[in-house]
Amino acid sequence: MIESNGMNVSFPQARSDATMGDLLSEQQEVHPMKEITTLGIDLAKNIFQLHGADRNGKTVLRKAVTRSKLLETLVNLPPCLVGMEACGGAHHWARKISELGHTVRLIAPQFVTPYRKSGKNDANDAEAICEAVARPNMRFVPVKTPEQQAALTLHRVRWRFQS
Repeated sequence: MIESNGMNVSFPQARSDATMGDLLSEQQEVHPMKEITTLGIDLAKNIFQLHGADRNGKTVLRKAVTRSKLLETLVNLPPCLVGMEACGGAHHWARKISELGHTVRLIAPQFVTPYRKSGKNDANDAEAICEAVARPNMRFVPVKTPEQQAALTLHRVRWRFQS
């Protein structure tokens, strides 16, 4: 605590063992849940990468979560716009996430690619999805019901037998 002109001012102690990444992670966990308006999720087999932005487009959350913890993480967020690349599994997750009160949009992978800033990895993909889903003229893929997905699977199987 420092006293200056009769005012008490305290500054947080710097930790010598903390890296900038550690400090950023701690800072992101303070109030990101209240600020997130757009969330990009890169789906994978086991680890999903989340990238959250506030209404100004500033990054407020970067987090990797396991498949089993995804819904648990999202239930703690206020309703926001969630974007994912369209694939077979994305439709399942879109239905589950919509049940939590979020607005889910699926984007074809070729429309996400122009928003990737550097090399292709899960974190950069999640950031690009977050950026792309917020664009006003973006084209989205409608979320399919399980019955629609089953019918499309049947059509694909028939097509392969005919080929």
